[in-house]
Amino acid sequence: MENLTYNSPVLQLEALVSSEQNTYPIFLFFLIVYVLIVISNMGIMLLITKERSLHEPMYILFCNLPFNDVLGNSAVVPRLMVDMFRPGSERYISYTDCVTQAFSYHLYACASHTILMVMAFDRYVAICNPLHYTTIMTTGMVTKLTASAWGAALILVGILLSLTIRLSRCRTFIANPFCDNASLFKLSCENTYINNIYGLVYTAVLLGSSMACIALTYFRIAVVCLTCKNKSLNSKALKTCSTHLTVYMIMWLSGCIMTILHRFSGVSDYRKGAALLMHIGPGILNPLIYALQCTEIRHVIVKILHSKNVRP
Repeated sequence: MENLTYNSPVLQLEALVSSEQNTYPIFLFFLIVYVLIVISNMGIMLLITKERSLHEPMYILFCNLPFNDVLGNSAVVPRLMVDMFRPGSERYISYTDCVTQAFSYHLYACASHTILMVMAFDRYVAICNPLHYTTIMTTGMVTKLTASAWGAALILVGILLSLTIRLSRCRTFIANPFCDNASLFKLSCENTYINNIYGLVYTAVLLGSSMACIALTYFRIAVVCLTCKNKSLNSKALKTCSTHLTVYMIMWLSGCIMTILHRFSGVSDYRKGAALLMHIGPGILNPLIYALQCTEIRHVIVKILHSKNVRP
């Protein structure tokens, strides 16, 4: 439904599934995945908060990641599941709610990269300057790094959405099952050249800076490990860095796929799938990867499970 109502306060969302036969299986899939995301990420945060042995800068900074996963998925997945059972004529969302959802969606994606960048800095200090780690990574430094990660994301996404909400709208149909910036500015009949340029610059700056930061950090870590010849240090560096790098690669690839597919109108189904993968994938994999790869977290989980089994 595309009409010529200007600046309509109500928008219509595209359906996620075209066949009613697939509605219940897909709804069940998203329900299970969302519950797992919330439980696993909240569980990791609670574990780090309660366990004194995990009160280290590395794990405190990591807490930003599961918090962001829960926040980002909660902004999209519940609404998506509710809309599955609404007919197309009733799948409406207010413009304000749509902008809010788009802001949350992009904040989640942007903060994922900035959080991983400050975590990379923490790994760099721990491995390349272990003797000065406690003096550098103080409580104040951890607070500053956390504020920088969220502040940069808020500014970048704030500008992105500000350029979009200034546009008048001549359409009401969102060609996406949820709201994002590209779907919003496509509602306008005005010239969106500035939006496209800033969107590309925003993506290039975010992905480019995070990739450069990670590459430089791991290059310096690799140099230290090769020159140090310390097996214990190399083993610890390999475990912590492989975990961080795996999480980053999942985030980076999903973001690149989403950006590329949004530029082609003929692959809308793949774009929708990639966008949802960007949300669901990291939220499921991040706590799993850290629980299995981080020795300290794994030991705490095993200790808790063992104490519960022994207590009766």
